Formats: sequence, C-alpha cells, structure tokens
Amino acid sequence: MVTFRRYDEQDPVYHREFERLSALVADMDAIGRGLSPEQLVEGEAPLLDRWMVASRIIPCLAGLSTGHPLLPGENRMIGTSDLWLMSEDRTWARTLSRWYRLGRPAGQTDLQS
Repeated sequence: MVTFRRYDEQDPVYHREFERLSALVADMDAIGRGLSPEQLVEGEAPLLDRWMVASRIIPCLAGLSTGHPLLPGENRMIGTSDLWLMSEDRTWARTLSRWYRLGRPAGQTDLQS
C-alpha cells in the first residue's frame, strides 16, 4: 500500500510505485496485442532457476460496506481486494478494484464483538 497526499506533491515512493504499475500495465497491453516477452525485454532477462509459485500476505481492508456496486446492502461486512493507495488523512483508499470513502476506523471494542 502506498499513502498519497491529497493536496501536495507526491513523495518518491508514490512515484516509484506509479512507474512500476504503469510498466506492468504496458506489458499486459503488449501481451494482449500479441507481442512475446522476448520482444518486450531489453537485453537479457534474469533467469530464475528451481522456482515455485509462492504466496505472500497482501494488505486489504475489511469493514462495513454501504453502497458497494457488487455487494449490496447496508453495513455489510466485506473484505476488499488488494489495497494499493490510502490518503495520509485516512479518508480515501484505492483497492485493485475501486475507490472507497473511509469512515471511522475500527476500535478495539469493534474487534472483540
């Protein structure tokens, strides 16, 4: 997850992640248009030997949703897709799927209920 400033210039971490994601989207677009990885790599790509598919924990949000386009209802408990952006003032968040307006954060008593 990357935090963003609502009104000021973004910090270097924000720009670095933006560049990484833009490159990924550009590669996905190129593959979708029929280009091969060999055509997209400049020079020689690193070799990953004895590899396996692994999993990592990815940040997301959980909370009571109202007005979700795919999960109808009021105060419906949901878990979001991968969390990518959050405003420094914690009023907005962008997941892989959509923007969320953020209300009150959960308190200790919310977690015990």
